[in-house]
Amino acid sequence: MKNADFHHTHPYAPFNLNGATKLIVGTLPPPRFTTGVLKPGDVDFCYGSIDGQLWPIMDRIFDLGLTYENTEKAVKQRKKFLRQRNIGICDIVASARRTKIDASDLGMQQVELRDVVQVLLTHPQIKTLLFTGGNSKNGPEYFFRRHLKEYPFSLEVVDANTPRIHKLKLPHGEIQTVSLTAPSGAANRAVGSMKEFQDLKSKDPAFTALDFRVLQYREHF
Repeated sequence: MKNADFHHTHPYAPFNLNGATKLIVGTLPPPRFTTGVLKPGDVDFCYGSIDGQLWPIMDRIFDLGLTYENTEKAVKQRKKFLRQRNIGICDIVASARRTKIDASDLGMQQVELRDVVQVLLTHPQIKTLLFTGGNSKNGPEYFFRRHLKEYPFSLEVVDANTPRIHKLKLPHGEIQTVSLTAPSGAANRAVGSMKEFQDLKSKDPAFTALDFRVLQYREHF
């Protein structure tokens, strides 16, 4: 198989849509989750990459005592937490083509999106979308905005500061969207350039990008 032919498909169906009041929306897990060749420490579930930070963030906020290994126990821990907290997951990218097999959002081509708006319309109990990234090209908010053009709805700014907050008026009521700082190592450079992070770091030299995300995510989870 040539790299240009790699079809990066999302390996996981949306999770806990019927029970969710909050919905996590990202793009795609790394390609190895599509091929099934996982790293030691990966968990075979949404955001299960050992290199990702979503589950360490949740672990810190909720004191979950999660295991980080490719076992059914690790998957069950995460599913139990999501159900108990009424959180669902519905990443917006169904599939993409790649010329280079990596996890870069910018490397996605011929992107096919999931119909997240239809999910909201058919699950009116969902009141919040938590984007794991912002409006930079091929980020989850970016794709959601593109997706919205198919519908007579639009995002209205509530707070333009990071994490950016918008509201979306649907026939059954109002949805809030929150564009969180991406829980990936690749986003650490962006975190380091944020004044809020720099101010906190100056007060505590041991303060990390993970600490910063924990503060941000805690407010919205």
